[in-house]
Amino acid sequence: MAVVVVAVLATSADLLRHTSYHAITREVMSVSRTRVMLALLLTIVAYQLLVGYDYLALRQVGGRLSLGRTWFASTVAYALSQTLGFPLLTGGAVRLRLWSQWGLSGVTIATATVFVSITFGLGAVLLAALALISEPASLVRALHLPVAVARATGVVLLLAVFGYVWAAYKRPAWRWPMARFSMELPSARMAIAQIALALADWTAASAVVWVLLPSDHAVPFLGFLGLFVLAQLLGVISHVPGGVGVFESIMLMGLHGRVDTASLTASLLMYRVVYYWLPFALGVLALAVYSAVASWRSSWAQWWRVLQPLLPPALGISTFLGGALLVFSGATPGVHGRLRVLGSVLPLGLVEFSHFVGSMAGVALMVLGAALRRRLDAAWGVAIGVLAIGIAVSLTKGLDWEEACMLSVVLVALLLSRGAFYRRATLSWDLLTPGWIAAVAGVVLTSVWLGLFVFRHVDYTNTLWWEFAFMGNAPRFLRASAGAMALLIFVATFWLLRPSARPGAAPTESEVSEAAAIAVTAPTSVGALALLSDKALIFSRDRDAFVMYGAAGRSWISMGDPVGSARGQADAAWRFYNEADRAGAWPVFYQVTASHLPLYIELGLTMLKLGEEAVVPLKAHLGDAPPRKWMRRALKDADHAGLRFHLAMPNEIPALLPELQRVSDSWLRTKHVREKGFSLGYFDGTYLQHFPHALVYAPRVDGERLVAFCNLWHGAPGSEISPDLMRHAADAPRGTMDFLFVRLMQWAAREGYQRFNLGMAPMSGLRATEVERAEASPLWSRVGTLLYERGEPLYNFQGLRAFKEKFEPEWEPRFLAAPGGLVLPRALSNVAQLIAGGMTGLVMR
Repeated sequence: MAVVVVAVLATSADLLRHTSYHAITREVMSVSRTRVMLALLLTIVAYQLLVGYDYLALRQVGGRLSLGRTWFASTVAYALSQTLGFPLLTGGAVRLRLWSQWGLSGVTIATATVFVSITFGLGAVLLAALALISEPASLVRALHLPVAVARATGVVLLLAVFGYVWAAYKRPAWRWPMARFSMELPSARMAIAQIALALADWTAASAVVWVLLPSDHAVPFLGFLGLFVLAQLLGVISHVPGGVGVFESIMLMGLHGRVDTASLTASLLMYRVVYYWLPFALGVLALAVYSAVASWRSSWAQWWRVLQPLLPPALGISTFLGGALLVFSGATPGVHGRLRVLGSVLPLGLVEFSHFVGSMAGVALMVLGAALRRRLDAAWGVAIGVLAIGIAVSLTKGLDWEEACMLSVVLVALLLSRGAFYRRATLSWDLLTPGWIAAVAGVVLTSVWLGLFVFRHVDYTNTLWWEFAFMGNAPRFLRASAGAMALLIFVATFWLLRPSARPGAAPTESEVSEAAAIAVTAPTSVGALALLSDKALIFSRDRDAFVMYGAAGRSWISMGDPVGSARGQADAAWRFYNEADRAGAWPVFYQVTASHLPLYIELGLTMLKLGEEAVVPLKAHLGDAPPRKWMRRALKDADHAGLRFHLAMPNEIPALLPELQRVSDSWLRTKHVREKGFSLGYFDGTYLQHFPHALVYAPRVDGERLVAFCNLWHGAPGSEISPDLMRHAADAPRGTMDFLFVRLMQWAAREGYQRFNLGMAPMSGLRATEVERAEASPLWSRVGTLLYERGEPLYNFQGLRAFKEKFEPEWEPRFLAAPGGLVLPRALSNVAQLIAGGMTGLVMR
């Protein structure tokens, strides 16, 4: 991206070297009101045609939304994505948030988004083909291609469009495989509708520029349309937000010599304002107003959850753009007529001070944009103040009312979105990423280049810094640029304001008791880990569900799904997510079930399969059926060895603790391991006294002696039971643990429990089939397969699965839910660190 920007600046500088800044401003001011109004009208038409993209996509995939909802989501999505770029991420995020809340599934939304992209591409390809065939002159000039090659390329592109329509007509049942879903080809009628709509949209969008061109140009519309499509596509490919600079450079190259450079530059600037910036500002304002209106309704909480994640990023970018506007304004001369009016009303010192402060405020707003994206409440308050200053100085430095209006739109949007900025700000080094610093530096350096370009005829001397006059634009530019550079260096040096993660305090005894009461009513047994008191607890609003979590690195890691009632689980998960976000931590849910995946998708998290959990259905395996052959063998061997099974209730455990401690210490020494934690229990007398224990005694010369034990987690009566600590002494007879498990499962079946949870087998279920070995399989599947098949010396992956497999369990997938991207591997590392008990535990067993 940086290379593209440098190349664009170099090209623009070369094309504009004979064009003065004043000539461009004169051309901008000479654009008639009629042409501007016509451009605004065509912009409205173009955006309404864009709504048709979403309407056709929803009809194709069977998504049912009202026309009003389709219009609102589509208009806002395109208003944001056209300016910010990356339409699949920006516009796609708006669709995902709104459409999913209106009842559409993730697969439906993804399929519709792909269909929209296909419609967009069909129009671009067809128009480019027609232009290359019939009017290649403009495109040849921009692409430096021979006419024959251009026309041959046009024929190939045209055949590709005809091929799409033919395929839709002949084979409508074909399916196109995508990454994780498939999409049926549309009918021939739908394909023709796609092409017609895309042609109308591209034509309307290009007409916005066309009507802004000077009336004396002689460029054929079809050739202009092809050049417009090419410039737009290259802008998208460059990944520069909104194609800024790339689009303009291609248009300047294609029309060089046919349209006056100053007039064309003015038309492109007006197009950028009318078609991009104005809809973007209205889109951000619409989101803010929509959230305010929704909050007044009875379902305000649900709507706020939908819109709240969208507002901070959009307002952060808007604030950044507002700051860039101030910085660029400080590098350009004021309008002479307005300066004369100011000179008759305000003292020169105030004008000079306002110009300098305006550039400083611009840098501050660009920096605050990063903090607003992270929802910092302090950043919201400071941004309100700086925006107010920016509006004031825009008027006092040059009566720039247009600039003040744009900043006012951002200010109003921020004021209406107060609830989206709730996190407390503290000093930190991670708020400003290198990319954000580079973006701020790029704006400041570009403004310096712009000022040097505008004032290139000025003779720069040391005395220029100290010249003060109402028409002294060049000295004001130098002082403002110096201030902006100094502030940028200061910010880049210190990197302040990122919030630090502070996990909750250890739970009190009353909170642990409250969690225990909820856990014994749950259908699963994992809630028993709350009794270990090594995790913080977050309860739902009605205190009928809780999340238990630990902190490692920047991650707050929930152990399993929320525990409690169905409605309380969702509320507890959202509370945990918001608390982690408020503290600047990454919310992570470890070892969660498939039944809760919709909840984590709603939270915006990425799913990663960790392995599979072995669950034995007790009634089917041990109800009326005789024991399996290996079970009978284990019972027979235990009988010969004189082993005895006993189920000890919690009130018996205090007296047994010394013997339990002896067996546990022997097991740790024999296995050469340390105690783990978080997702597993560890030997703690207070913790163990909460649970029943399965005990195995072996005969000795002086009587019986305890040789093995395990404590038992359990949920609601008749639901699930699971062994936690499973330990045996070094001198325990062979087959002792098999005997313990068989007797324990028989006891659980008699007590009416339905499920016996043997725990998770890591990487299980990631074994590769021939299909999964394909290059198209997800990266994690391939890495997991490699670890499962080749990592046996490091961890007993296959051996652990084989041991549990003999119980003939049902294997249920378990996942990690965490923020995506580069956060995912760091979150996995934090989980491993938490389970191992610190960094030492990662390198020592």
